[in-house]
Amino acid sequence: MTPQYQHIPQPPHSAGEPYKGLRARIDPSQIPSPVDAIEADKEAWESQMYMTLPGNNPPLSTTDFVAFDQGNSNPKYMRVTTWNVPSSAHLTRECEIPLAVVVQPLADLDPREEPVPLVDCGESGPPRCAQCRGYINPWCVWTAGGSRWKCNLCGHETEVSPEYFCNMDANFMRVDHANRPELNKGTVDFVVDSEDYWAPPPLPKLTPTYFSMDLPPTTARKPQPMNYLFAFDISFEAVESGLLKSACDTLLDILYGGEAIDGTSFDPCFPRGCGIGILTFDRTLHFYNLSPSLPQASVIVLADLDEIFVPLRDGMFVDPWESRTVIEGLLTSLPERNSMTSLREASLGAALIAGLASLAGMGGHVVVFQSTMPTVGPGALDPLTDESGVYGTEKETTLFLPRDRVWRDVAEECAEEGIGISMFLGMSKTIDIGSIGIASSMTGGEMYFHPRFKPSRDRIVLASQLRRLVTRTTVYNSVMRIRCSHGLQISKYYGNFHERSLTDIEVGVWDADKAFSASFEHTRTLDERQYAYLQCALLYTTTDGKRRVRTCNLALQVVSLAGNVFRYADMDATVCHLARQAMTNLSSRRTAQIREELTEKCSSILLGYRRNCAAGTVASQLIIPEAFRCLPVYSLAITKTKPLKGRTVSADVRNYYARKILSMGVRSTMQHLYPRLLALHDLEETIALPNDTTGRIAFPSLMGNSHMYMEARGVYLIDNEEYMIFWVGSGVSRQVLDELFGVQDLLALNSNMTHLPVLNTRLSQQVHNILSHRYSQRGYVPQMLLARQNMDGVEIEFSDMLVEDQNNGAMSYLDCTSSSSLGSCRDAFFSVALDLCLVHKQINTALTQGISISGGPSLRGSPW
Repeated sequence: MTPQYQHIPQPPHSAGEPYKGLRARIDPSQIPSPVDAIEADKEAWESQMYMTLPGNNPPLSTTDFVAFDQGNSNPKYMRVTTWNVPSSAHLTRECEIPLAVVVQPLADLDPREEPVPLVDCGESGPPRCAQCRGYINPWCVWTAGGSRWKCNLCGHETEVSPEYFCNMDANFMRVDHANRPELNKGTVDFVVDSEDYWAPPPLPKLTPTYFSMDLPPTTARKPQPMNYLFAFDISFEAVESGLLKSACDTLLDILYGGEAIDGTSFDPCFPRGCGIGILTFDRTLHFYNLSPSLPQASVIVLADLDEIFVPLRDGMFVDPWESRTVIEGLLTSLPERNSMTSLREASLGAALIAGLASLAGMGGHVVVFQSTMPTVGPGALDPLTDESGVYGTEKETTLFLPRDRVWRDVAEECAEEGIGISMFLGMSKTIDIGSIGIASSMTGGEMYFHPRFKPSRDRIVLASQLRRLVTRTTVYNSVMRIRCSHGLQISKYYGNFHERSLTDIEVGVWDADKAFSASFEHTRTLDERQYAYLQCALLYTTTDGKRRVRTCNLALQVVSLAGNVFRYADMDATVCHLARQAMTNLSSRRTAQIREELTEKCSSILLGYRRNCAAGTVASQLIIPEAFRCLPVYSLAITKTKPLKGRTVSADVRNYYARKILSMGVRSTMQHLYPRLLALHDLEETIALPNDTTGRIAFPSLMGNSHMYMEARGVYLIDNEEYMIFWVGSGVSRQVLDELFGVQDLLALNSNMTHLPVLNTRLSQQVHNILSHRYSQRGYVPQMLLARQNMDGVEIEFSDMLVEDQNNGAMSYLDCTSSSSLGSCRDAFFSVALDLCLVHKQINTALTQGISISGGPSLRGSPW
């Protein structure tokens, strides 16, 4: 083997925590690999349909599976940490698996799956339990000849309204059962036109946030098409960086169509029927009248930021097609009109309050483009002092909290008014996401992070993100609640939202990419002969002004044996929930404590299996269940995320990623924690190309996230949902360079390229098919970066994404693993005798000393 074909060593710049102790000889092939599990699951499920009735383990979230709704919701909507619920709180404590459900109620479905049915039950609305107010679903039981139905959640029997009554057949099923989606589908949308379902007005404030001549509304908000308010920072920084022009040009393309980089045209994609308003701001606020009767937009300047009000109503929000001439003229002229500005301040707080004032009583979506820290107006922030001295101290938690109460107050009021806030941040200096970010996270909006914004590099990504923001399934004026059957109760919610009460969570907007999790607990012992039930109800208004309720239902088996709990455990949901818990704790615990707690939770779950399912083995042997065979590497990956990593990371970066992980769906979370890595130089000739017979495309297998699997002659693609990095080895052949990048020499490769060239070669077509498939899965284009071996600084980011290596201030996966040998399979579990140096040490100590994992200080101090 020539030197260039040897596996490359890990670069020294990505080093993390060194292993302390004797290093045992390690056979990498014996280490549980996430890639093996992912590829095996794809092979099992991509060719068959998943039936959702209780009693089956669902496919992994990373698999492109097709589910058939049989009364349980599609796992894309709801996943639980175990599909067999322990019968008692004692068994739950013994197993140590956190009881939680991850819900993504508007998730995109596979095109091959049935759409969610829309059910109209008439003026009275959907049948609901008279006691717990749960919605009718497939798991309810009909009694008294069909004149009453028994709620599966609380057991109460409710009278059936005359218009909903139907006779029963010989099997005690309604005759119209097959024609009633709400009686046979786990996920349905109910039409709710009654005023009882309209969004209620918020409670009056003692100190109004904005000034208005109108009295506070006392009636519920009538559903209407959603309005978007686009707010542009027009300060010197926004103009100089090019963010203002890029944002204006992108919005024009979305409103009226445009032309892509490759010359192909695309159609407008702004939701039909929705209104649009435009606001600009620096030290003052500028409101624009966009009435179609005007030759051009007229502007009203509000200079007093201490008493903010909306100076116009007519023309504030308009139909973009009726006012096309006015809007095109305004967006085209804004960059040039402000090109000579010298103002360096932009009052973001005032802009958000103006958005609140303009959308109050209606709800809507405020989309902000911001370039500088708000140092003037409401919520003005002082420049941050050196934050490096705060880490590791008790003050570390303050970096994840707003420094001014105004930001939380505005966020809460927007959430209660049904207003969501999304932000595109293109700053060159610290902007204090810990303060301003709460406006997005609490209202259900999204934050997009473009530090040191450059149009040549970032405009493609910004355009893709904004297009996704307006085209994905989005609703507003939203309230969510999860109901449990008798014996269970929700204990806490985790995610980005406003918790209006102990039972309800409220957001201004909610979309297809957002998810939250909820932990639940026992209130009494459950009956094994009956199912346990969960029902999530999302009450919302569609973008076209229709009021709906989406219900997602799960029926779960109840078991009294720990082996059955572990057999149907769901690692994806467990990892996603643990990551959310860790991000939530950032505002109350130091990062070092959170990393230790993650290690302990991982060890506790494996200890629970060891004690209850493999007690006959010696204490020095660790038995890992099939469901959690890769839990250690995912736990390690959580500790290596930017919010928790040990090395120096700015507070803005930590806050951005923490809020992002809190809102990610299960699939996105798993692919962010363990990025997908592909070798592009060795693609088979038939891979990633349409099959001549079926027309389907088979995609290449992934590889482990480590330098130890890479070669200097290779070209690799890694993707963590935020960045897509091409790594090019120093020994790459000219043929590969020519076929993929169109150059003959590594030095001729443009390290600043923002998109892959389209070439008439097989390799180019294969890679473009892979990228197109990934774009279609998530709906947006991540930022593309290029790293040449030992030449480009981007290689540091690439190396940090290889979570199995020693990096991010933490150990490598190999250093967490000693020599291993495979055990035998028992009861469909994968038993493997491992010495997971850190996890195993804690478990072995707990077994020999008879204590719990978190029971004493001797188990603390993990270098993870």
